[in-house]
Amino acid sequence: MIHKYTDIHPDAKIAENVRIDAFTSIEADVEIGEGSWIGANVTIHDGARIGKNVRIYSGAVISAAPQDLKYKGERTFAIIGDNSIIREGVTFNRGTAASGETRMGKNGLLMAYSHIAHDCVLGDHVIIANATLLAGHIFVDDWAILGGMCAIHQFVRIGKHVMLGGVSGVNKNIPPFTIASRTPAYYFGLNIVGLRRRNYTSEQITIIKDMYEILYSKSLSLSQAIKEIDSYFPPSSEKDELVKFLKESDKGIIRPRLQADSEEEFLG
Repeated sequence: MIHKYTDIHPDAKIAENVRIDAFTSIEADVEIGEGSWIGANVTIHDGARIGKNVRIYSGAVISAAPQDLKYKGERTFAIIGDNSIIREGVTFNRGTAASGETRMGKNGLLMAYSHIAHDCVLGDHVIIANATLLAGHIFVDDWAILGGMCAIHQFVRIGKHVMLGGVSGVNKNIPPFTIASRTPAYYFGLNIVGLRRRNYTSEQITIIKDMYEILYSKSLSLSQAIKEIDSYFPPSSEKDELVKFLKESDKGIIRPRLQADSEEEFLG
């Protein structure tokens, strides 16, 4: 199961049924779970914690030191959840002292040449398409899909079930259940197709739509919109998800399309 042309430190903890192809290098402080496959020419540095049934394709670099000048060699981790797929040329850096880890949840997909910087947290079922770049300290929640060649600013939060169009630049938080696109990214509408695929009912989608009407169509400040949504709608998981996200968005949220198209907004 392990090719003879590999360089694996004897202290690495590798489950018996892991397959490792030729010319791959694995350092000492590494753990790889059952059923995983590591392709050729992969480099896995100290601090990697790779779950079960993970597939890592050729040329990926996992748990390299963060590209952060504040990093002083402290022991940190890069954690990849079960059943995830890491395609060719992906770079997934380990964390810094700020959080101690970079983490990817279960059942995720990082397409070729995407970059996940230090201290990022990706939820479960996250898909990040080719050559998309995440700066440090970014949070991407469950079921989010980021299109190819996007650039995400550090400390940005991307909510659950977000669909981000390709070649977008993101410098503000993207609330859950939405579609966003362009540079700077703007609110395009609800991710209705994605919500239906994940078994949201028509009633739930209508409630989400009505909440976003308040958020984006009534010319309210963010704090006013939060207060109105919180007081008008009965308790639900969708309301709780949106209100919690908005309250924690100290970086601000993306604007609707017409505002984003103004010259002032486009020029930053």
